Amino acid sequence: MLSCKNVRKTFGEHVILDDLSLDVDEHEVVALIGASGSGKSTLLRCVNLLEQVDDGTIHLDGDEITDPRADPDRVRQKIGLVFQSYNLFPHMTVLDNITLAPVRVHKKSPAEAKAQAMQWLERVGLAAKAGAYPDRLSGGQQQRVAIVRALVNQPRLLLLDEVTSALDPELVGEVLTMIRDLKGDGTTMVLATHEMGFARQVADRVAFLDGGRVLEQGPPSQVLGDPVEARTRQFLARIIEAGRL
Repeated sequence: MLSCKNVRKTFGEHVILDDLSLDVDEHEVVALIGASGSGKSTLLRCVNLLEQVDDGTIHLDGDEITDPRADPDRVRQKIGLVFQSYNLFPHMTVLDNITLAPVRVHKKSPAEAKAQAMQWLERVGLAAKAGAYPDRLSGGQQQRVAIVRALVNQPRLLLLDEVTSALDPELVGEVLTMIRDLKGDGTTMVLATHEMGFARQVADRVAFLDGGRVLEQGPPSQVLGDPVEARTRQFLARIIEAGRL
């Protein structure tokens, strides 16, 4: 479904993505791990065309979305991106946040958009919060609303950028449970995460990024349990030392 080939991205003199290649199959969940600055978030932003690649190509369903002639808005209709900071509109209710894009962008009727939104909110246990404003929700509830907002547009691909890193530890579980349920639905996901235990449980494949490249990738049991590369072992040793694996 997704194919990144020799992707390069720089910011000034800093090389963030350096000849990076990664493929993702339909219904697959790929977890991106690596130290801060390794390129995880930048890769997701390039896939969603929030950043323009300097070299290389990205294909979605066989179409090159990095082609200058590609329409970014049409591409983004196929991709959902959820940030760590929720990015909900504070002056809009939960329901209004979720139905905004379906009505304004996808031209659904308000009634249809509301019905679909309520189905998702019911599923994630937040139907009673439909009329609430974001500041009345916990961080975990806000993040689940942000994920629902991406899902109501029925994206082909869901990108999750450190969606638990801004949450208190006791709120992480409810978001991870939701993501695990989405995996059960067959949702294709690429997620950048520092939650190694979660990556082990939910990912079909783990890709370790270092220096803007995919240094090692494979099943979670192999990459997290018996890594080949010395740099991967060094990274995981620090994670274990911090009690996060």
